[in-house]
Amino acid sequence: MTTGSPSAQALAEEIAEYEHRRLLSGTAARIVFGVCMAFSAFQIYNAAFSPLSSLTLRSVHVGFLLTLAFILYSVRRGSKSTRVPWIDWGLAASAFALALYHWVFEAEIIQRSGDPSAADLAVGAIVVVMVFEATRRVMGAALPIICAAFLAYGLFGQYLPGGLATRGYGFDQVVNQLYLGTEGIYGTPTLVSATYIFLFILFGSLLEQAGMIQLFNDVSLGVVGHHRGGPGKVSVISSALMGTISGSGVANVVMGGHFTINLMKRFGYSAEFAGAVEATSSMGGQIMPPVMGAVAFIMAETIDVPYLEVAKAASIPAVLYFAAAYWIVHLEAGRAGLFGLSRDECPSALGAVREQWPLLLPLAALIYLLMTGFTPLFASLAGLALTTVIILGRPLAERIGVQGLRVVFWVGLGLIASAFFSAGIQIVLGLIAALVIGNLFARGGRDTLRLMLSGLAEGATGAVSVGLACAIVGVIVAILTLTGLASGIASTIVALSGNNLFFGLVLTMITSLVLGMGVPTIPNYIITSSVAAPALLQMGVPLLVSHMFVFYFGIMADLTPPVALAAFAAAAIAKTSPMRVGARSLQIAVAGFVVPFIAVYSPALMLQGGSVFETIYITFKALVAVGLWGAATVGYLWRSLAWPERILAGASAFLLVAALPVTDEIGFALAGLFLAAHWRRSRR
Repeated sequence: MTTGSPSAQALAEEIAEYEHRRLLSGTAARIVFGVCMAFSAFQIYNAAFSPLSSLTLRSVHVGFLLTLAFILYSVRRGSKSTRVPWIDWGLAASAFALALYHWVFEAEIIQRSGDPSAADLAVGAIVVVMVFEATRRVMGAALPIICAAFLAYGLFGQYLPGGLATRGYGFDQVVNQLYLGTEGIYGTPTLVSATYIFLFILFGSLLEQAGMIQLFNDVSLGVVGHHRGGPGKVSVISSALMGTISGSGVANVVMGGHFTINLMKRFGYSAEFAGAVEATSSMGGQIMPPVMGAVAFIMAETIDVPYLEVAKAASIPAVLYFAAAYWIVHLEAGRAGLFGLSRDECPSALGAVREQWPLLLPLAALIYLLMTGFTPLFASLAGLALTTVIILGRPLAERIGVQGLRVVFWVGLGLIASAFFSAGIQIVLGLIAALVIGNLFARGGRDTLRLMLSGLAEGATGAVSVGLACAIVGVIVAILTLTGLASGIASTIVALSGNNLFFGLVLTMITSLVLGMGVPTIPNYIITSSVAAPALLQMGVPLLVSHMFVFYFGIMADLTPPVALAAFAAAAIAKTSPMRVGARSLQIAVAGFVVPFIAVYSPALMLQGGSVFETIYITFKALVAVGLWGAATVGYLWRSLAWPERILAGASAFLLVAALPVTDEIGFALAGLFLAAHWRRSRR
């Protein structure tokens, strides 16, 4: 079912307009396409064969990001310009040329480590300025201003009064920290962007081009479309499924919102509620394993744990998040008297899977490899290779037309991609080359090749904002490392909270939400994890849980007015006020605010210690808490709630979250009292 779905061209234009990109044509578009192909090929080749050193890989990666940013984004953000001025062509060429500096002079830079030459300082200063300007064009001024404040602190901190003063650092020390090593713009976030993140973005982009969004929509419609409030539930489930292959919340809003928001409005949901459901559900994609948002990969590298541990910790909270959104959609439908679609309007979920099941193989292979201990880099490469083979092999398999042979074909490809990839990469590359040649002659094959190339190009352009965010926040990390400011801020947070864990959590939450009003999730996480997570660690919060706490509220910032990126994107599609969408999003995203607090007091919720029984109990308690909070905020359960009932439900939910002595017992008692009283009233 495709009602309300825009064309691919219209969707591309919508994404470009939302991201303030130039809509290029002619020679400029062909150049951008060529750069994107080179970027994708460079990243895949390096992931497979690792011919370059880590620092050189990061430098060239940033060079590609800067090149695309200067071509695709105007000096004046929001400009409708369709051509690239000569100065931007010059900046793009210069940025890429300077990115080769580490490659060409790698040995000399290592030999004079700590004693940079004049050329090192000049090139380093220019590249840092370029990163600031490119980020401003792509993301606006807020993040560069914050990073510039940290940079100024590193350069002039010795002139500040009292405890804020630094011992003083020279220009050469700061540039050396920012550019020549792996503490600044080429730090851990850029490393993750140049390895895992880029490949996972390509993986999601190719699956989207192959029709995975349509498959998820059809499955969701077939499963819940005919239930009460079905269109809203379709949005929640399809966004949860999309979260398994794409970690970009705002992009999910733009891609899936045209279908789900219009469908919800058509069946009676208000425009602001429809936009809020899509915004909340799409943002949840960043916490939905196996492919979480870019922050999850950065977190794994930062705290030095396997990515699988981060995904495991996020699994139960992710289910709670989407369960809470589904529950509130259900309650809102009951309150407004909304019903679902007729069964005739809903496609068959089994039929959709039966027809498109090969698309599920890469996702299944990815999950299997991650769960069995393979690195995210290997898993993403295997998933990407299998996706490529499936897309390219489809026209040839359809031309053969023998069902049994097709099954053998797909199973064989799956075995090659997942089991023998590391030992027989040449076999896989040879197979892909043979499929490319075959598609040049098969009916529909050239369209398939164009689809593949389009997916690679979209993946490369989609990596620009993520990669630049990773690069520029390296400025903050570098200054915090150089000056030791992070430990001072952590001590201040502990002192302000009076060493009280609850107040420390609230301060950290407010910091994340306020900071997130101006910067994306990645820099929000890196900043708050650098300055606030150590404070939580001092208060006894487990390391992974403290970082997940910061991660969650970085995501919630994109739903929190007045600057809520996901809410603004959804409001544009729903044609309503972004503030209203943001306000309703906060109501639907209740689990995003409740679950992190529960996890801090009961780490078993994130599988961090505790018995199986404790994990089951905490999960059950969290479900009850978010269920009660949903009823209290919507004002409906079996029928509309009176104000005393809403207060009672809210109080019982709060007590279940508080996790203080006897609060669980009182919370469950109040919950039982509320349910009994409301059941009797609804019976009457």
